[in-house]
Amino acid sequence: MVLANLIGGFIVVLIGVNLIPSIADAVVQVTNGTGTNVTGASATILSLTTIFFAIGIMAAGVSLAVNGLRNAGLV
Repeated sequence: MVLANLIGGFIVVLIGVNLIPSIADAVVQVTNGTGTNVTGASATILSLTTIFFAIGIMAAGVSLAVNGLRNAGLV
């Protein structure tokens, strides 16, 4: 079970890291697209979407790894 949690965490991080460029491109297309009405604070918050996604992926991977190690009695 411990190994399954560690492998699961690795897979979550691997897939999440591969999705980061796609999310960054989508955010750029929304903020720089023609006809969009995203300005000011909304544009700033929207540009932080990629960072929040990366932090979420990191937190999920760390959480799965810590739970796996805790179940093994190593933490």
